[in-house]
Amino acid sequence: MPRGGARNRSGPQADPSSERSEQRGLQFRLLPREGFTGCVPAYPLPTPTVRERALWKSLWRTPQAAMWNVERWRVYTVGQYCRWAVRAEDQDASASTLAQVHRLADQLGLTPAGLKENGWRLAVDELAQQRTTSTPAKARTTTKAAAPTRRLRAVSE
Repeated sequence: MPRGGARNRSGPQADPSSERSEQRGLQFRLLPREGFTGCVPAYPLPTPTVRERALWKSLWRTPQAAMWNVERWRVYTVGQYCRWAVRAEDQDASASTLAQVHRLADQLGLTPAGLKENGWRLAVDELAQQRTTSTPAKARTTTKAAAPTRRLRAVSE
């Protein structure tokens, strides 16, 4: 049994906004929020089912697929994920099949923990946030905020 040293998922996940991460030069790569728009590669495993092909095509439209395209060695793992995920959809799927699907999803960045583990983050559409939070000029009013009331008192006055 190996001793000591950092292991995958040992300790808290790195926080990209912390000062320590900044000192270490940790930067998360931004994934396009709109998803991957390139060509879908050929399915890497033999004899795919119709459901595997459908899942394969939908996975290649996710934001994570932009990184899979850069890191081509992940293509085979995406194929494995498709095969195991289809097996896990069966009602009689074993716990080990479900665990395999979850492990592969983490490796591919399809879960929040997997995104952090891979050092990826979804890009934020700042303009969309501003559009939803901004109010028209006519709706703005200059009313004073009411003073807060004290609810609890330690001693009576």
